[in-house]
Amino acid sequence: MAATVEFLFDFGSPNAYLSWKALGPILARTGAQVEVRPVLLGGLFKLTNNRSPMEAFGEIKGKLAYENLETRRFVARHGLTAFQMNPHFPVNTLLIMRGLVAARRAGVTEAYMEAVLAAMWEQGRKMDDPAVVAEVLSAAGLDAQGLLEATQAPEVKAELMAATEAAAARGAFGIPTFFVGEEMFFGKDRLDQVEEALSA
Repeated sequence: MAATVEFLFDFGSPNAYLSWKALGPILARTGAQVEVRPVLLGGLFKLTNNRSPMEAFGEIKGKLAYENLETRRFVARHGLTAFQMNPHFPVNTLLIMRGLVAARRAGVTEAYMEAVLAAMWEQGRKMDDPAVVAEVLSAAGLDAQGLLEATQAPEVKAELMAATEAAAARGAFGIPTFFVGEEMFFGKDRLDQVEEALSA
């Protein structure tokens, strides 16, 4: 049976985009599978009393500049040249995260993720605007109207909330977080450790 990595995910994290793109080769090398688990980052922050890096590190001289340097190194190492910071960052991801839950239920998770990730972190789209989201989904050949309507379904809202609470209960405090079995790994810089765990 193939190993599985659980990927606790929110579109609002640039590191989630970078991790998703870097994860593909790891899955190919290890023969592992990925299980994407939608988690609302803002909700996770509230549950764990965490803060965004911009807020947490903004007053530390040199810290954010170094974080940006590490991002550039990661981009170069993995050849992720399409990446660019979203000019609307931070983006409220409630709509598109509910949309991810709806997409999972509709069996179009990967197509939805690729379309929304590209819009967020390659094209600089304003992905908390429902009209923009509808345009992006339609351009990807997805049922934009159906998916957006589903974001208002009580069961979709409840599933995202429950998943976020479950993530906090497991010890997660930010995105991207990975689980291989019960071993937790936080951040894109732990992907080497994720690969080791998947290969064990």
